[in-house]
Amino acid sequence: MLNQVIAVAVGGACGSVLRFLVSTGVYQWLGRGFPYGTLAVNVMGSFLMGLLVEVLILQRVAMTVEYRAAILVGLFGSFTTFSTFSLETVYLIEQGSFGKAALNIGVSIAACLIAVWIGLLGGRLLMLYSGGVIRSMGWAFPYAMATINALGALLIGLVASLIVEKIALSPEYRAAVMIIGAGAFVTFSGLYLILYLIEDEHPLDLNVNWMLSVFLSNAIFCGLALWSGYWIGKKL
Repeated sequence: MLNQVIAVAVGGACGSVLRFLVSTGVYQWLGRGFPYGTLAVNVMGSFLMGLLVEVLILQRVAMTVEYRAAILVGLFGSFTTFSTFSLETVYLIEQGSFGKAALNIGVSIAACLIAVWIGLLGGRLLMLYSGGVIRSMGWAFPYAMATINALGALLIGLVASLIVEKIALSPEYRAAVMIIGAGAFVTFSGLYLILYLIEDEHPLDLNVNWMLSVFLSNAIFCGLALWSGYWIGKKL
């Protein structure tokens, strides 16, 4: 129980920071005339929640309870924010912006429901072939989880671009944001692929070379996705 609480706390801290960065970048990009930042984090979080609930829980992918709690409860629970959505809606009503308030309610509810549904559908599609894992001659490659990693990297690249390009930052701080963010994501996403393989009964001492290959492959895919997200963000 204590391990789950710690996992949720760590995931919650990461999710809160991500929510701040994403919402701030979106507001700098689109302005504060409408709750764009809160809408963006809620829709993105709903999609990713649906995707990972399908993969990690409904499809019973091998992953410890602590990691599931850290991701689903901690990370995405703190990344999304119903309370901020409610507060911003009330502020719009108090300002007499009844049309914007109604639009925020309608768009938020509809978009989040659609995003969750698309996420669940995407998770099911990823897991269609062999439970999301390619197996051959004693080795395995969790392509479903690797695809989710690449998608996460794409979103991080997009957000980083919005933050770096839309907010005045020194070159040193820009480099720090990009290198630390990219390095942390590539490292941890590769780590949980290896943990997945270990929990899938592939002992580390007997599969060191293969696991290093999986880690490096994930780093390459995530690097390309990060670059793509950053490039897309610069074009927005």
